[in-house]
Amino acid sequence: AIIRGHADINSVLHTDGWRGYDGLVDVGFEKHFRVNHGNDEFSDGKGNHVNGIESFWGFAKHRLAKFKGIHKHLFEIHLKETEFRFNHREQNIYKILLKWFRTEKI
Repeated sequence: AIIRGHADINSVLHTDGWRGYDGLVDVGFEKHFRVNHGNDEFSDGKGNHVNGIESFWGFAKHRLAKFKGIHKHLFEIHLKETEFRFNHREQNIYKILLKWFRTEKI
């Protein structure tokens, strides 16, 4: 029920082997790919895995923990900043933002 309320029925879902995901196909999520970590499986051989999202959430938890709590109405903006930092973690963020500020008319 929680997933139905937060994911589009046409979404492609990549999950681990947790039994809570068992009924996803039954409720209409036809694109559900599962990796069973309990069987030492980390990819299904077709390129489907959950390492990317697990990596992001680990990064996000570490980054957001320093705030020792975030107001609910500010969580989304903090999460978007974390997403930006995660997607550019190998780059110089200062230079990226400086270039953006110079080209945008704000």
